Amino acid sequence: MKTKALVKVMPPQEDEIAGHLRDVLRLLGENPSREGLARTPERSEKALRFLTSGYTTSLEEIVNEAVFSVKIDEMVIVKDIEFFSMCEHHLLPFYGKVHVAYLPKDKVIGLSKIPRIVNMFARRLQLQERMTQQIAEAVESAIAPRGVAVLVEAQHFCMMMRGVEKQHSGTVTSNMLGTFRKSKATRDEFLALVRRTA
Repeated sequence: MKTKALVKVMPPQEDEIAGHLRDVLRLLGENPSREGLARTPERSEKALRFLTSGYTTSLEEIVNEAVFSVKIDEMVIVKDIEFFSMCEHHLLPFYGKVHVAYLPKDKVIGLSKIPRIVNMFARRLQLQERMTQQIAEAVESAIAPRGVAVLVEAQHFCMMMRGVEKQHSGTVTSNMLGTFRKSKATRDEFLALVRRTA
């Protein structure tokens, strides 16, 4: 089933978030007027708007005609794409690396567009599992390749700072489409190339 998170939404009005954050500070027992916190709601709003800017970005804007017709049928991989995102369950960060591969049919996409696609989905309130799927489907939608593979390795502050408090735990998710799903040899080649360090 295709995800539906490609829709561009409008951000709230300026200072609308900051006002609510002042209330949150009060509810936490703080004084939002004291020197150290006086501008915190505005700074926090600015940070939140940046960290969720993926909601106001569309795949069409990112790709922006950077799709090229070429006769290439070998695997293309962009690996070790660093990302930061926000867990939708606790509003705490998770971060890590994304590895994206595709098997071209008739088209390739500008290499810088793949990290931009990762950012579009990472800069939303997310689940790692859903983000992995969204990245794969966006690449598939952009260039209709023979297959797409996405592997995400991440650490979650909701597991590190609270709950089980396991600072060295990691989560790995993958999404395979087309040939990567059908062919074990293709999957194995992708995984071997991702793990290769030299």
